[in-house]
This record gives sequence, structure tokens and C-alpha cells, in this order.
Amino acid sequence: MSLSPRAKGYIFTFLSILAVSNVFVFSKAVLNRVAFPQFGFWWFFTGGVYILIYGLLMKSFGIYKTFGRREYFILLINGFLELGGTIYFFKAIQTVPNPSIVSFLGNLTPVFVVILGTLLLHERFNFREAAGIVITLTGAFLISYKGGNAWEEMFIDGSEYVLFYTLIFAVNSILLKKFVRKLSPVVLTVNRIIFLTAFFFIRLWSGPYSFVIPADALKNVWIGSFLGPFLTVILSLHALKYIEVSKKSVLGATKGLFVMLLSYLMFKHFPTPLQITGGILSIIGSILIVTGRLRLKRA
Repeated sequence: MSLSPRAKGYIFTFLSILAVSNVFVFSKAVLNRVAFPQFGFWWFFTGGVYILIYGLLMKSFGIYKTFGRREYFILLINGFLELGGTIYFFKAIQTVPNPSIVSFLGNLTPVFVVILGTLLLHERFNFREAAGIVITLTGAFLISYKGGNAWEEMFIDGSEYVLFYTLIFAVNSILLKKFVRKLSPVVLTVNRIIFLTAFFFIRLWSGPYSFVIPADALKNVWIGSFLGPFLTVILSLHALKYIEVSKKSVLGATKGLFVMLLSYLMFKHFPTPLQITGGILSIIGSILIVTGRLRLKRA
């Protein structure tokens, strides 16, 4: 039985969500065993091997011949933004006990995208997007709140890293939206991996840490980096051949539920009822933002 294009799109989207959800738990497993610079180097070095092989097989790198100074300058800015955002992302994974909390709080990214789009690109936003922003921020507060009155004691450790990485990724999204026309996802992934691998290589080479890591950690690196820097991008590319990016984004907002289940299976950690409530609110808010943006574009 042949599948319809839409069914194929949803299948690829589901697989990409499952792949990126596993990134949270496998990276947490590695970060529990090795130092942060060791993790960063091996994670992105192995991810780079995967994407390089894929790019050569698919002949994806010929596009570099068409680039001018503008494209390379954008790649430079994109590389530094990805470097900062990704470092804060994995610092959040390392610091927050439950990876699903990081995933739920990651739904703050579309909030910042809408706000920055309004301020920098003079885009309009509608009531649905405004409601989504309020609901997402409420959910984020419930997820990260741990009690107390003093600001430094009010939120869980690591929530500041989530705030930093979601803001940086939102800025990067606005940059790509404003200036990019012909930078493919494969090119952007390669660019990200080059910056991150180089950064962590220098950290390892100049610091007190060894390049050698335990065998079990290396196994999780090979699995996680295959799912993350490589497979998620490839599956997303295939999904976008069959369904609109807005529909993929709506489904992608639910990844926190998958991360929550996988975190429990691997670490036996489960969020508190208040955090689960906040996570559900963040999903609802993110979906409202995406569908609100889609309605505005149609109008």
C-alpha cells in the first residue's frame, strides 16, 4: 500500500521528533560521565563525520561555489550564534536534573522569535500569537519555579542557561529569516559542527582534560550524535518535502512529552505535577504561536 505525501511527511516528522528527543537523554547520559569539553568535542566530531559522509554522497557541497562574501559573512555570524546557543543548551542539559524540563522550556524560542520579529523586522502579530506568548511564559514560570522570594533562589538551577540559548537561537532564526536565501540545512549544519568541533578541540587541547573517554560514554556519543546533528536534520529535510513547515513546527512542540518518557525510562526521573502542568502549557502556547503566525501569513 502506497502512502500519501502527507502521510509520509507526518511519518518523517514523527521520526525526527523521536530522534531529537533522544538527543536530550543520550547527551545527559554522556555528560553524567565525562567533562563538558570532552563531551562537546566527541559529540560534534562524530556528528561531523556522519554529515560529511552524507553531504559527499548527496553532492551537497557544490553550493559553496556559488557563495559570495555576503553568504560567508552570514555563515560566520551564524557559526558564532550557534556556538553560543549550543553551549548554553548543553550546559542546561548538564545542570538541570531532568532533560524534559529543558525540552519544555525550549518552547520559549518561538516567543522570542515573535518578539524580535516585531521589534527588528516590524512584523505584526495577532491575538492568537499574543495568547500563545502569555501561556508559554506562564508555563515556563511553573516549570522553573522552585519556591522562595529572593530572585536567586526562585528558579531551578540551569534555567538561566535555557533563557540564554532560546534567546540566542531566536536571534539566529531572525538572522536567517532576514538574510538567507540559498543556505541549505546541510550547509548550516556543517557550519555549526565546524565551529563547535573547533571550539571544543581548542578547549581540550589547552585544558587539563584528556581526549580519552570511557567506552560506555563513547558508545552513547556515537548513538546520540547520529540522532542529533545528523539524523534529525536529514529526517526534517525529508518531512519538509511533503508537509508545510508550520505543521512540522506544531508537531515539534510536543517533543517535551517524548523526552519526559525517555528520561523516565533511562534515568527514572519524572517531573513534578507543577512542572508537567507548565510543560503542557508551554506546548499549548507554542502551538498557538505557530498557528497564529500561519493565520497571519494567510491573511
